[in-house]
Amino acid sequence: MKRVAIFISGGGSNMVKLVESMTGDHPARPVLVLSNSAEAGGLAKAAEMGVPTAVVDHRPFKGDREAFQEALQAELVKAAPDILCLAGFMRVLTASFVEKWQGRMLNIHPSLLPKYRGLHTHARALEAGDAEHGCTVHEVTPELDEGPILGQAVVPVRPGDTPDALAARVLVQEHRLYPAVLRRFAEGNREPLRLSAE
Repeated sequence: MKRVAIFISGGGSNMVKLVESMTGDHPARPVLVLSNSAEAGGLAKAAEMGVPTAVVDHRPFKGDREAFQEALQAELVKAAPDILCLAGFMRVLTASFVEKWQGRMLNIHPSLLPKYRGLHTHARALEAGDAEHGCTVHEVTPELDEGPILGQAVVPVRPGDTPDALAARVLVQEHRLYPAVLRRFAEGNREPLRLSAE
């Protein structure tokens, strides 16, 4: 059985879907939900679902990212996960941390990578006049939003869409895609999965 740690910074809606999926014959189980903020709403949700939680506040480490990452690593050593899922974790992790977990760390990003790495993806897709948008689960590598793609879910862009409206529809697909990819990944399947909006 694979052990999964999930990193969050906010409400943790993707984390909830991942935890809910890891039951029955699923080849993985959640062992830790970790946040960089004690105020993250997802921590209470994880605790309610019986998943151990931890907080490593990034603020005391201001200007010392390596020390922050060492504190994250110390929590991971205690939980001994096999797979690390970033689910709305809003801190950039440097190469020294990523390389320890490379090949075992997943992230979900709200665009059809390689388009729109970084932030404000929904607005950027609308500004470009794209006909479709979506989300990507990928392996994490030291370069931002660059790792091998494990799955994508496609959402059509509708006339009159706003960034918020588009984001809401993409989030629905994130909640389908991430659990599906995690299950395949835990089984050793890294073939990219492609979903279309229902």
